[in-house]
Amino acid sequence: MLLCCIADDAAGNILVSSALVNCSQTLPSFTAQRLAFHKFEREINENFGIEYIDHPWLKPVRFPQNRATGQSTIANYPFFRIESEELHEVGVGPIHAGVIEPGHFRFICNGEQILHLEIQLGYQHRGIESLFLEKKKLLQRTTLAESIAGDTVAGHTTAFVNLWETLCGYEADEDLQFTRTLALELERIAIHTGDLSAICTDIAYQLGSSVFGRLRTPVINYFQSWCGNRFAKSLIRAGQNHFPFNETLAEQLLKMLDAFEPDFDEMWAEFHTLPSALSRLEKTGVVTKEQVSNIGTVGMAARMSSISRDIRATHPHDLYPTLAHEPIIKHHGDVYSRTHIRYDEIKQSISYIRRLLEKIPPENKDRKALKKPAANAFSISLTEGWRGEICHCAITDERGELVHYKVKDTSFHNWLALALAVRNNEISDFPVSNKSFDLSYCGHDL
Repeated sequence: MLLCCIADDAAGNILVSSALVNCSQTLPSFTAQRLAFHKFEREINENFGIEYIDHPWLKPVRFPQNRATGQSTIANYPFFRIESEELHEVGVGPIHAGVIEPGHFRFICNGEQILHLEIQLGYQHRGIESLFLEKKKLLQRTTLAESIAGDTVAGHTTAFVNLWETLCGYEADEDLQFTRTLALELERIAIHTGDLSAICTDIAYQLGSSVFGRLRTPVINYFQSWCGNRFAKSLIRAGQNHFPFNETLAEQLLKMLDAFEPDFDEMWAEFHTLPSALSRLEKTGVVTKEQVSNIGTVGMAARMSSISRDIRATHPHDLYPTLAHEPIIKHHGDVYSRTHIRYDEIKQSISYIRRLLEKIPPENKDRKALKKPAANAFSISLTEGWRGEICHCAITDERGELVHYKVKDTSFHNWLALALAVRNNEISDFPVSNKSFDLSYCGHDL
């Protein structure tokens, strides 16, 4: 059975359709009608062997161990080619400097100008989704959710626990929702601030690199004070709260934000008015509104080009309904738009946190235990991580055991946007374009 879930942002609903298919069938593709489906159908072809007669780009998405053909090799990938004596190819990766995950970028260039970029991922297919089925303990599964992407612990864990509680018919009370909402906004502040530092690094603006990098540290250190881990691991649990928030933690958080905000504002004022910085950010890495609409980007990669896609507004979860979230929208689709979104969202997150701290819910000391997941159930969870929309889906059998678990990280939608962004740019602008998206290798390489 194929299930197709499409979010209706205007109505705040999720539309679900299904069809019985045979893996030996050849089907017409949705992609031929709407490009945004291209990667989903490529993954279905890769994992189950279903062929699509009119798919324009039916290439591998990963090279997983559970590939329908049983072939896990990544050799002989069918890269797009342009034959010309005047053009040359530049390969980057899969082994990169630093500690980032492996991915191969192949540029076709005319001198310094990029004509085409193709991004090949999937070198370390970790089998996360199958591990959700193999591991039977809730703690093991929660730890898996925390490990999907190291920079999105709160985002993916919140998606998992909300889904699991739905399967169990459990309604999270206010202190659980408070913890999840607060963690998501703190994670947004921390990663956005670190990305501003990295963007400054890529344009050789060392003052911004140093100051924004220094400002990220007290935010993640606050997670350490709260739950014992700088990335919020162990903080979010289904039906439980091992680290209840209290007035002492609130005072520490307010003190940290009071010290963070003036330094952050001062550094931003210097950075976003500096002519040499603006010359590298403005009109660099442009993706148009038409392009992001066609390829179905989400999160910042949609909001940079006038498209309002934000789960906190369209499908609000946890305490977001009380915050009446207004998405930050920019209109030029360039590196500067993606940079400015980060600044505005950091300021917005700080204001949300201050509002949340005005009314800290008491700890529920008489919490009910989670029941077993419902039998023959289908559940879907949407969360707005700092990059954008995160989706987890689960299906149970007649005993309430998981038979299928699916994870969709924000980056699954957005890697093609990076490939389009660098076209007609100089190859020296690739690093700052890449960092302005800051997409996840491991979030994609499940």
